[in-house]
Amino acid sequence: MEHYLLVKWLHILSATLMFGTGFGTAFYMFVTNRSGNVQAIAVITRWVARADWWFTTPAVIFQPISGLLMAHWLGYPLTAQWLMSSLILYALAGACWLPVVWLQLKMRDMAQIAASNNKPLPALYWRYEKIWTVLGFPAFISLIVVYWLMVSKPF
Repeated sequence: MEHYLLVKWLHILSATLMFGTGFGTAFYMFVTNRSGNVQAIAVITRWVARADWWFTTPAVIFQPISGLLMAHWLGYPLTAQWLMSSLILYALAGACWLPVVWLQLKMRDMAQIAASNNKPLPALYWRYEKIWTVLGFPAFISLIVVYWLMVSKPF
């Protein structure tokens, strides 16, 4: 059981990092985009991309591994409805997150070029920003429900 408590602690920590980093960086990128300040957008998009690689990506990988390991140790069947629902919602969040990462990298590059050349952001940046924003909602809601399912295990 000693290993279980360590993995559980790391699972909670990584969930906190994943959700907190994701929500925090999304907030800063969203509000900075609204400012229209190309120099600020260039800085924030660079740091958002880094934060996703440094914090979110390892947590995204660790979460299902540690979660399934703990479920196995506790004897929960993978067919338990709360667990299956969690995995499906986690996959939905991931399906939203992967294109968001790609969009962030493209937006970062466009912002860096615009800032370096003292030019406005191209129209493509703003098209990507709309898609990026829309994809954030189902990912955020899915993860909130996953948190609830993990804590309550209602069915």
